[in-house]
Amino acid sequence: MNPNTQKPQVLIVGGGMITHDQLLPSLYHLQRLGRIGPISVCALNSAPLRALADEPAFKEAFSGQTFRALPGLDEPPEKNFPDLFRQTIADLPPGNIVFVAVPDNFHGEVIRAAIERDQHVLCVKPLVLSCAEAKRIEDAARERGLFVGVEYHKRFDRRSLDARGLYRAGRFGEFRCGEAKLVEPYYYRHSNFQNWFTKENSDPFTYIGCHYVDLVYFITGLRPVEVSVRGVEGTFPNGKVGYMWSTGQVVWENGAVLSVLNGLGYPDAGAGTNDQGLCMFCEGDDCGGIIRHDDQYRGVSHGYADGRQPTAFRFVSPDYFRLVPWQGEGRKPVGYGYESVEALVETARSVNNAGDDPVKRREALAEIDRRGILATPANSFINELVVEAARLSILQDGRPARIEYEPEPRVQCG
Repeated sequence: MNPNTQKPQVLIVGGGMITHDQLLPSLYHLQRLGRIGPISVCALNSAPLRALADEPAFKEAFSGQTFRALPGLDEPPEKNFPDLFRQTIADLPPGNIVFVAVPDNFHGEVIRAAIERDQHVLCVKPLVLSCAEAKRIEDAARERGLFVGVEYHKRFDRRSLDARGLYRAGRFGEFRCGEAKLVEPYYYRHSNFQNWFTKENSDPFTYIGCHYVDLVYFITGLRPVEVSVRGVEGTFPNGKVGYMWSTGQVVWENGAVLSVLNGLGYPDAGAGTNDQGLCMFCEGDDCGGIIRHDDQYRGVSHGYADGRQPTAFRFVSPDYFRLVPWQGEGRKPVGYGYESVEALVETARSVNNAGDDPVKRREALAEIDRRGILATPANSFINELVVEAARLSILQDGRPARIEYEPEPRVQCG
């Protein structure tokens, strides 16, 4: 394909919750606006693809728009195609986009397959589970002039962008101590999580706590130097064992401390759908400063009369992602979840617009890294260091793991 004259195709690898809740509707809208071409979704089997194809909200919001399902919707849902993503990526002409939305421990192999076929990569967080692997991805993508972006959507929340600007202007003083919390609904335990969210693969800190660690780094620019995480085990309905809860502590290079509470256990009948927020206490010249974000309750609450949810009363967050009426046909996505996907796609397109000159493409990539708004392997590798340290710590019952940056970034317990 000539990237300067054609709209990029987008392949989503993974048909689960994030694809349903954020990625596919965002991409449908970008397709409707004429910014991208055909959309394909590749999954392990046809079951999640059928659910996406039959989603009533998508039919109402994006009438007539469809995606190519791989495997086909007529395949038996119990039949698995574990290597189909490789062939699907190989069939794409160079310069298109692969969106990686599989479980954390499978990110690396999908990313590598995409880069080897000269595709831009957009990936749900975290990118991978080790800094060394992130570095290999960075080097391979830069050599080929490809964009790799990580979908940390909280960066696009206006309150986060505002806090970043004000903090770096000195308005809050210096971050010294804080706490973050993100507890997802209990029903996650009955989802596909029970097939992969096991002790050897992931934990709540790695899966969702990384959002707030990234956010503190995004706001302050401070680097983490020590991580300790303790996990609380539980058994999924299918009998597999995982960490259902975790509490972590992150020490930053200026001595500041952030505590992080995570879990899969918010009551399904609760008003919030989850419980999350961030509080950062800061110090100025003989005075205190504070940044507090209540991310569970955004000042909107609904009481429903149709009985379609476990509870009739809900706290609603229109800031993250909603499908709303607009001046066009159907509905459009709004919120920082959509804006994050939009920014990633537009950035991949901008790299294509640099043409085939490898020098110009690398200059474009370097400028993206420098701006630091979108997370890339080069400008957000602290996240891979933190995840690597967290996994090392939680598997040793909370033993602190140190992060060192010189002479090369590394993690070790001691």
